[in-house]
Amino acid sequence: MSTRIPDSDVVRMAVDLACRAPSVHNSQPWHWRYETGALDLHGDASRMLGAIDPSGRQLVLSCGAALHHLQVAFTALKWSTEVRRLPDGAHSDHLATVRFGHGARPASHDFDLVAAIRRRYSDRRPLAAPNAAATRSVVSCVGPSDAQVTVLSPDAREILADATARSAALRRYDTAYQEELHWWAGHTTATTGIPPEALVTTEQHHRVDVGRHFPAGSRTTPDGTATEVDASTVLLVSTSSDERHAWLAAGRMLSELLLEATAHGLATCPLTHVTELPGSREIIAGLIPGGGCPQALIRIGTAAAEGRPAPTPRLPTESVLSVAPSRR
Repeated sequence: MSTRIPDSDVVRMAVDLACRAPSVHNSQPWHWRYETGALDLHGDASRMLGAIDPSGRQLVLSCGAALHHLQVAFTALKWSTEVRRLPDGAHSDHLATVRFGHGARPASHDFDLVAAIRRRYSDRRPLAAPNAAATRSVVSCVGPSDAQVTVLSPDAREILADATARSAALRRYDTAYQEELHWWAGHTTATTGIPPEALVTTEQHHRVDVGRHFPAGSRTTPDGTATEVDASTVLLVSTSSDERHAWLAAGRMLSELLLEATAHGLATCPLTHVTELPGSREIIAGLIPGGGCPQALIRIGTAAAEGRPAPTPRLPTESVLSVAPSRR
């Protein structure tokens, strides 16, 4: 076994964890290739959602989240990582190359984060307000980045709800969008998409004023919050530019916030619907101090254990990872 580069079994373990990252409609639009000590991340255009994400921005953002998950996994496995982003230029689907160093010394919090990868899920139910100190701790834990995070005030809730309503109204009769949404959300494919049991009921949806209008879910277990409306805190991830390197940075920030919140015992739900159309995106941009490009939002809060959504499925690791034969 080489002490300079991880063997293929270690890489498979890390990629398996990386692929637990969130992606738009659980499309999992990534492919990894490992050869001679370097792991390459490519965007998989065959999994791009043409109506929802015609520019591929959310595809790249999803891959950025998976890339950060990968680094968290390798740190826990005692490997340091050095990432070169967009090694073939800004227009290539080759999004990153990862190289490794042995002897990383993970701290206890690193193990908290890798455990959070398995525990995290998108909870679309109405959430109770998080503890303010926990929210501050989550935000303070993220590292330096080309992306920024803004904790939106309760006063911004009406603006978010307005952007959500406008987005939904514009897409109500968008046939391509509706067909794509119903294909990825609520179908029965075993490895991709959002299964019905991971979606909220119609009644729960009406109590979350800032969520995407998904098809109604099939869960029947009561969630213990029948009279509550959503009181989550919303975090806004933004960048100063709107290019592919910024999308990767936003994906990394999204991953950091989700894992930190999960490690702090909070429920989370990423939101991208209000960043997909120019009108609603412009509304959200007005909430960024100093201006910028909104990329994603996250609801964080507390949720009852009963009625917890089922985990979304994942593609088998061997279908998203290619390992080149070892050179002798």
